[in-house]
Parts: sequence; C-alpha cells; structure tokens
Amino acid sequence: MEHVLEKYGIDYKDGIVNRGNLGRLKKCMEKARQGGKLTLGFIGGSITQGSLSSTPETCYAYLVFRWWAETFPQAEFTYVNAGVGGTTSQFGVARVQEDLLRHEPDFVIVEFSVNDEDEEHFAETYEGLVRKIYGSGFAPAVLLVHNVRYDTGVNAENQHRKIGKAYHLPSVSMKPTIYRKVEEGKLPAREITPDDLHPNDEGHALVAGVICGFLGDVCAEGKETEDGGENGLPEAVTPNAYEHSVRYRNDNCEPECAGFAGDTDDSAENTEKNFRKGWTASRINDRIVFKVEGTEIAVQYRKSVRKPAPVARVTVDGDGEHAHVLDGNFGEDWGDCLYIDTVAERLENRVHEVEITIVEGNAATDGETAGKEVAVPFYLVSVIGSR
Repeated sequence: MEHVLEKYGIDYKDGIVNRGNLGRLKKCMEKARQGGKLTLGFIGGSITQGSLSSTPETCYAYLVFRWWAETFPQAEFTYVNAGVGGTTSQFGVARVQEDLLRHEPDFVIVEFSVNDEDEEHFAETYEGLVRKIYGSGFAPAVLLVHNVRYDTGVNAENQHRKIGKAYHLPSVSMKPTIYRKVEEGKLPAREITPDDLHPNDEGHALVAGVICGFLGDVCAEGKETEDGGENGLPEAVTPNAYEHSVRYRNDNCEPECAGFAGDTDDSAENTEKNFRKGWTASRINDRIVFKVEGTEIAVQYRKSVRKPAPVARVTVDGDGEHAHVLDGNFGEDWGDCLYIDTVAERLENRVHEVEITIVEGNAATDGETAGKEVAVPFYLVSVIGSR
C-alpha cells in the first residue's frame, strides 16, 4: 500500500490528526508479536462495508486486516466487518453490541465521518459510540478514521475530533492527505472514486495506506511506553444521552399492533439483513404502539426506491403538535435506505408511549378512507430508546 501513496505523493504522516494514548494499541501489537489470537473489528458506514470495492478483500478494512496478518504472521487474527451503508453513529451505538462487541475485539476502527453531519447532535451520538466501545470490559484499542467527500471536503471531522481528543484516542484523516491532493489538482478524483464519496479499489488502497502507515509507525516504536488507558472513562464532553441505546424489534418486545405484522422470516434466502425483525403495514390507519424507556427516541424505517411507498405519522406520549412524518419514499436511486429519524429528545427519563400510524397507503378495510395501492409495504425496522 505504500507504493500507492508514493504514486500520488501522499505522506500518511499528514493524516495523523491525533496521536493519542497508544498504550492499548501497543499492547495489541505485543500480543500479536507473542503469537496470540486477536480479533480486529471495524464499524462504520458504506465505505467500511466495502461499497464500490470490486471484492470484499479490496476494501480498506480488509486491507488493514491483511496488514496485521502480514506484519505478525505468528499471530492468529479474526476479521469482523460491522459496516452498514447509509447509517450514522446514532445507529452505530444502538447496534454495536450485537454487531461487534459480542466478538470482544482487541482492536476497533470507528468510521462515521461522512455519514454523520457536522453538528453537535452527531458529536453526542459519536461520543456514545466511542464510550460504548472504549469502556468495554475487554479494553479494546480504538482508532478513529475520518473519511471525506472528495468533491467538497465535507465531513463531520470537527465534531468527531473533539471526541477523539477528549478520550486521547489516535485519529487519522483523509482530508489532509488524499483530499488535499484532489483539491490541489494533483490527484484526479475519478481515479479513486466514481461518485466523490465511495472509493474504488485504488481509493480503498489509499485509505488503507494512510491507516497502515500510522500503524507501522506505532509498531516500529516497540513495546508499550504509555499507560493502557485502564483508568476508566473520562467525564463526557456532551450531554451523552446515547451511550445506552436499546433497539426495540419483534424478537425482544411485544407492541400493541393493529394492522402491523411482525417480519419473522429467518430463512437463509432472506439476505436483506438490514430489514429484518421489524414490522410491515400498508393500509391507512394501520397502527402500532410501543412502550419505550429513555430520554431520546428514534424510529428506523425503510425508505424505498419502489414507489409509491406508504407514509406514517409518529407521536410520542400523544403529543400531536410535535408529531413526525415518516415518508417511506426515497429520493435517491441507489437502493432502499435504512433510515433513522430522531422523533423526541431531552425527555424525562421514563417509559414513553410511541405510536406509529399509516396515513398514506392502501385503502382502509372499513372502506371509509380512500387510499392508493402502494408498491411496497411500510417497513418499520426498529424503535430506539436512548439515555
């Protein structure tokens, strides 16, 4: 991967935006030197998932995994890729236990800087995710990775770097490295990305090169010379209302349903794993009611490219004045989107009633409400309660 950086005159050192406390990372490397068994985990959006890489083995995450395997051939490594396209750190913190932490990874890369927006809300959700990972009892090493849009340079790095510095976590960025060359006209964007966001194989190799350049430096330093960050988590720098998030799905709760049906398809053929264990409905006035504990409430649902799709309305504690609309129609064309909508914040920490009702869809069965045939049902993936 070094030769790819050299090809474009990129110095990975420019991307080290925070060196952080390297104690845990050096412990991982020492464990690998001793021939131990390590699990390497990656969580993020579509770039981590490997979108637009030609194979799963040419995405940046696998290339970083391969760096560990080649650098420490005496060790045994397990690869866990928990990237999910089109999702933010708000969803990340709600799913990280199930998708990643249950594997007890030794090393974790967190990558959400092009999925989150540059606003305080995502500093808070990102902090919740970082605290959830870094505070795990098995004390994984954490590296924060900041990807970037290659047409505008936009990302949420300003928000995420605040969290990284507060927790003394190493962080690397593609903005002062790969993007800088694009901005200077020294690297044609189309050589590394077809859409100014998702890297192709060359782009993934560059991202991995920046990351592995940093890891190589740490490796060359030898054994740990810093504490391993075992003194507990620092005080939160945001209100931190998302660290403890629970997803309500049809396998862990029993909401009141009137027209909504649980999706119980667990067959191997049901490959759309992002749209499972939820509920579907199509008719106007179909209704589902949850009891959700927490101070922040979000609804996950499918926005579909198959139109028309149903539209729903959600209220919390019967507050119709602040109701939210959940529009199942997706304005993009790349595929169905696993969308998350925050519907209530800064509530009293107690159990709240969340009611979701279809307001645009097929005609109601009683014949009293006119409607139109929809192309696809409304798919409610989960309700998330956080505190």
